[in-house]
Amino acid sequence: MPGSPHSDRPPIRLTRRGRAVLVAFAATLTLILLWLTVGPGAFAGSGEGRGAPVRPARTVVVEPGETLWEIASAADPGSDPRVVVQRIIDLNGLAGDPTVHPGQELRLPAS
Repeated sequence: MPGSPHSDRPPIRLTRRGRAVLVAFAATLTLILLWLTVGPGAFAGSGEGRGAPVRPARTVVVEPGETLWEIASAADPGSDPRVVVQRIIDLNGLAGDPTVHPGQELRLPAS
């Protein structure tokens, strides 16, 4: 159109660096959304059981007076409770405050 105010502007084109920045931004945004949707514990795999069938995660509700140590000992009696406690902390995102409260639901690692 001869009267269009945009007729004298050249079309916008992305440079190679601009395309790379756009792709990196999109990939970063996708990973952040995936992390927020799935949860941080999903990426903290221990490397055990690769190729083994995936078992559904078990959950427990914290009872009054119960500690992470007691929950870990009951969840996997044959393992070192320190390792199981750390796995529960990682799986439930409790790294900043590993205190549990009555009624709180915790996911337990597959033993």
